[in-house]
Amino acid sequence: MRTTEQASHYNDLDKMSTLEILTAMNTEDRTVPTAVAKVIPSIEKLVDGIVERMKRGGRVFYLGAGTSGRLGIVDASEIPPTYGVYDAFIGLIAGGDTAIRTAVENAEDDPEGGWRDMQPYKPTVDDVVVGIAASGTTPYVIGAVEEARKRGLLTGCVTCNDASPLAAACEVPIAAVVGPEFVTGSTRMKAGTAQKLVLNMISTSAMIKMGHVKGSKMVDMQLTNHKLVDRGTRMIMDETGIEDYDFARTLLLKYGQVRAAVDAYKAGKE
Repeated sequence: MRTTEQASHYNDLDKMSTLEILTAMNTEDRTVPTAVAKVIPSIEKLVDGIVERMKRGGRVFYLGAGTSGRLGIVDASEIPPTYGVYDAFIGLIAGGDTAIRTAVENAEDDPEGGWRDMQPYKPTVDDVVVGIAASGTTPYVIGAVEEARKRGLLTGCVTCNDASPLAAACEVPIAAVVGPEFVTGSTRMKAGTAQKLVLNMISTSAMIKMGHVKGSKMVDMQLTNHKLVDRGTRMIMDETGIEDYDFARTLLLKYGQVRAAVDAYKAGKE
């Protein structure tokens, strides 16, 4: 039996007090970072492969079903506002956008669906496919990884079971084995948390290596609200030594980006 399907370490959940439920869940959740730490070498290998291909114009396709698919979409959708980079990470879910909110019957069981959903993006050998499936058995994901690998794309996966068919299908498997779920089989819990952590590590590391972070600052972030304009203004002040908040803010709004504003100021254009 797959680890993610094994019985919970706890029983009679319905008889627990609220405090007992929350405490037990927290105890289980604390095991997740340890499981992720064990697979850092695999994450490193995948990130380095991604960066190598991104330098040639390649992209990362996240493919998943259900919770796994949604996590991929969340991670991919946060890259443009955070780093000012578009289409570097593309999240696809079995069943299409409808499945983000509502389960689409049998969509994950189509082994040709994942590769088919990639076709509008015209995948090339410089792209990377990362299959996301807690079980490691989702046909939608495995089929896409197999086809991508056959065509020369780099393939990786994020799963939560050892020796899964998905891991066997890809070049760089990442298996963060978190053990049985608190609610038996509910992989939106520990497995989902592990997948979220790994995806954060993949995309953030890649964006840092691609030069979209300076020091610890998101110098290419989009200015989509007042909070981010304020953050960007203070970043400019820190980087340039400008003490006038309003001047720094005006500079930021003129150039639309922290990096561009700082470069212009240092070049004496302002």
